[in-house]
Amino acid sequence: MLTLIKNGEVYSPKPLGKRDLLLVGDKIGYILEPNTLELPKQLNVEIIDAYGKIIFPGFIDAHVHIIGGGGEGSYRTRTPEIQLTNATTAGITTLIGVIGTDGTTRTMTSLIAKARALEEEGITCYVHTGSYQVPVKTLTGKIEDDLILVDRIIGAGEIAISDHRSSQPTIEEIAKIASAARIGGMLSGKAGIVNIHLGDSKSKLSLLEAVVEVTDIPIKTFHPTHINRNSDLFEAGIAYAKKGGYVDFTTSTVHKFLQMGEVKCSRGLKRMLDAGVAIEQISFTSDGQASLPEFNEDGELIGLQVGDVSSLYNEVRDAILHEGVEIEHAIKVITQNPAAILKLKNKGTIEIGKDADLVLVDKSSLTIDTVIAKGKIMVKEKEILVKGTFE
Repeated sequence: MLTLIKNGEVYSPKPLGKRDLLLVGDKIGYILEPNTLELPKQLNVEIIDAYGKIIFPGFIDAHVHIIGGGGEGSYRTRTPEIQLTNATTAGITTLIGVIGTDGTTRTMTSLIAKARALEEEGITCYVHTGSYQVPVKTLTGKIEDDLILVDRIIGAGEIAISDHRSSQPTIEEIAKIASAARIGGMLSGKAGIVNIHLGDSKSKLSLLEAVVEVTDIPIKTFHPTHINRNSDLFEAGIAYAKKGGYVDFTTSTVHKFLQMGEVKCSRGLKRMLDAGVAIEQISFTSDGQASLPEFNEDGELIGLQVGDVSSLYNEVRDAILHEGVEIEHAIKVITQNPAAILKLKNKGTIEIGKDADLVLVDKSSLTIDTVIAKGKIMVKEKEILVKGTFE
């Protein structure tokens, strides 16, 4: 199958100017100056005219509750599974599935089955092993074994710290989790990253900082998320990133959370860059399909909404249009950066030989027009061409 995308302005994320892209099967076959490729007339080639469009790498959402999350308000508050078009219409071609608060009725077997289902439907999906709880509830009984033996598992998490819903893990427990994930990653050629959930506790990132200080665990073993949860945590995140750590912003939110002090991702990105944090240290994830619970001072649930994967690119778009962040920098936080952090070698950039995951957006409005996953057109000119099995 050949697809020729003509006359688009390519951000790889580095700006390449106008280029033609030839997709060969599920890979990027050629990147050429416009109108320089001559193909034999007998070949069946699908041509997409991308004039007036910007072409980005497919978006990577590295923290999604693909089998649903929540449950903090009892069984009826369990959130639903993600559907294929939730992702594709948002430009997301790669997902990383996680389990959150509920590590009992949400299981690793279900998580991996859902990941494989999304793969069959046309996008790429990996998972982390475990949930909020310590000891980590794995598939095989050991974090290392999960990483080494199961192709879809690339890290551990999301492990909760600084939160009243966490298992209140100790320095020693977090160090052992990090060591197991790191060793499993080394032996399998995977990221071996530990995805860390950060709550509102005043302890903030101190547990991770202590592990790095008293052990040999590198700071980049951790991928702490929800760094924009409140202003104090955000400021601590700036200091943490300047020490070399990764920081991950959560794009799903509600107006009330922002009123209560949550930092809007688009503004937070600009603030971190202005503070001297390297763009490579920063990523955005949506926390899609998670519950967005609101608790009172006694830890009692008083409100609940659901995370939305469409918020991922919306915040990047806002950073470009409203905060003045350069396109090539803003788009990195959902393409090149998560690919590097998670060692997804065929993702995150537009290069010959890499996976043909692409998003075409209108140059003036930056709205999503066409989405291609592994060489297959999923959305074309805002029309959904491929739906999930039960959609």
